[in-house]
Amino acid sequence: MVVGASSCYASPLCTWFVAACMSVSHGGDTRQAFGRTRRRRQQLSKCSAGSGSIQALVSSCLDFKPCSHYNNNKGNAFSCLFGSNGLSLNRKQRKMNQATSSSGGVMAVAMGMEKEATVDKKLPTEQRRVVVTGMGVETSLGHDPNTFYENLLQGNSGISQIENFDCSEFPTRIAGEIKSFSTEGWVAPKLSKRMDKFMLYLLTAGKKALADGGVTDEVMAEFDKAKCGVLIGSAMGGMKVFNDAIEALKISYKKMNPFCVPFATTNMGSAMLAMDLGWMGPNYSISTACATSNFCILNSAHHIIRGEADVMLCGGSDAVIIPIGLGGFVACRALSQRNNDPTKASRPWDSNRDGFVMGEGAGVLLLEELEHAKKRGATIYAEFLGGSFTCDAYHMTEPRPDGAGVILCIERALADAGISKEQINYINAHATSTPAGDLKEYQALAHCFDQNPELKVNSTKSMIGHLLGAAGAVEAVATVQAIRTGWVHPNINLENPDNGVDTSLLVGPKKERLNIKAALSNSFGFGGHNSSIIFAPYK
Repeated sequence: MVVGASSCYASPLCTWFVAACMSVSHGGDTRQAFGRTRRRRQQLSKCSAGSGSIQALVSSCLDFKPCSHYNNNKGNAFSCLFGSNGLSLNRKQRKMNQATSSSGGVMAVAMGMEKEATVDKKLPTEQRRVVVTGMGVETSLGHDPNTFYENLLQGNSGISQIENFDCSEFPTRIAGEIKSFSTEGWVAPKLSKRMDKFMLYLLTAGKKALADGGVTDEVMAEFDKAKCGVLIGSAMGGMKVFNDAIEALKISYKKMNPFCVPFATTNMGSAMLAMDLGWMGPNYSISTACATSNFCILNSAHHIIRGEADVMLCGGSDAVIIPIGLGGFVACRALSQRNNDPTKASRPWDSNRDGFVMGEGAGVLLLEELEHAKKRGATIYAEFLGGSFTCDAYHMTEPRPDGAGVILCIERALADAGISKEQINYINAHATSTPAGDLKEYQALAHCFDQNPELKVNSTKSMIGHLLGAAGAVEAVATVQAIRTGWVHPNINLENPDNGVDTSLLVGPKKERLNIKAALSNSFGFGGHNSSIIFAPYK
């Protein structure tokens, strides 16, 4: 049924397809391709009116610019595949250039055809600014940003004995476990019974971020739903749902939860939230271990900057304080075993640290294009300036000894934000309380910011543990709260600092006043994934 309109759906993919066919037919002989290009185009154009033939498809590929039929039928599935008519031609050209380098000289022919067919170029515009207008959290220290941050400022610990299951046989029996949690008023009861906790944390934190941002039903009705997106990731996904399915399979496949596959995948949380809200903009998830949230936040900002979205809900969620999750990290020998004194177990930069403490929960930011936020009278908490990703390319779990990946990530984040290192005077560090990771991050920070006497560094994980894929988002909330309140939370349990650690850079055991100019938040993940994002007061 799409054949009749095939000539209306040309794309770079089609252009590549034509070039590939030509390459095969000519054996890669570029000169022959150039010699026969015009004749082939004339032959193919005669077939464009055909129905159901490969010639019709190839012919459609030569007419690159979408026609009026396309513009009047944006609901067609092809528009989802090939993008909108407003897509930047510069970006298309870059993609074509990449294809050319890998496909031989014949690709130049296809590029020539595309250049002839494209006429309108997007004019450069001033970069759109991104601001934070709402926040939502689910943590062991609170279920709203204010309660959560007040507990951090007081130095309260959310680490305790695990109560969700019998872990008496495990060498680690402590975690940043959420003891009380309710979905009432946020998630339908039927879904609450079937969904994995990571999805429930995600949905409630996401909706709380909207409420915190003043997005009522009336305000929502004014939004362009096609430019509202959700990008909330997870490092581990629905581990309990999947584990329960495996246990059921031991009896019979008939006992398996029919939702076990969709509710275990990391993308389904974002998808379910978008379905609930009716948001049709960018929607997917990213999973880069413990760097997940920062990746989601930065990519969401990119969607807004590029004009693909005006509003994005972004962050991360994880809930793996279950036997398989605990057992897996115990097997990695990554966890603290300070079971008799849980609140003292997470101790970043302390010489007596013995591993990280697992946490659970979710953090979600409501990012919004500045003019969009101002038009609806939103309260602006902070501005998102930029960020970066790099890879250590060294080891699955160990940090790179020279810290080159982290240093490069920070330097690129500063460049992306357009600020100097002297403007950063607060850092919410990744610092997980592991012997190697804490010290390597500190050394990278000292390398990048050694001449900044105003700098203060802390670790939120000293009080809530490591929330894995949700860590960066919850720490982004803490960073924005520090900007809003002018207070930075303490580092607890830092009693005997590592050799070489300058404690004057670190926040002490009590909260401290700080007029933040710009704040950096780091998150690093297994696989060598590094991420740094930067926030500042909105001016």
